[in-house]
Amino acid sequence: MTVTQTPKIRIKLKAYDHNILNISCQNIIETINRTNATAVGPIFLPTHRRIYCVLRSPHVDKDSREHFELRTHKRVIEIQDPSALTIDALMQLNLPAGIDIEVKL
Repeated sequence: MTVTQTPKIRIKLKAYDHNILNISCQNIIETINRTNATAVGPIFLPTHRRIYCVLRSPHVDKDSREHFELRTHKRVIEIQDPSALTIDALMQLNLPAGIDIEVKL
C-alpha cells in the first residue's frame, strides 16, 4: 500500500506589528486564490513575548527598575497543490518591510 502525498508549501510569517502581518496574510491568500490553488489559513501561532528588565539609574536605586516588552506575532499559511504559476506569483509579491518569511516545501 503506497500513500501519495499531495505537494504543499508552508509559509511561516513573523512580525512585531500584527496589523502589517494580517495585511500581508490577506495579500498572500488573494494571490494564491487567483492562481487556482487552495490556501489553508492563516493559522495563528502563539505570540512570543520577550521581556527586558532595565535599571532606571545605573548607579543607585537598584529597586527602581523598568520593564520593556517585545512581542513577535506569528502566522502560518499552507498552500495545497501549488502550480508553477502560484510559485511565480508569490515570488513577484511585494510585502512590507518588517516581516520575516520562511518558506518550506
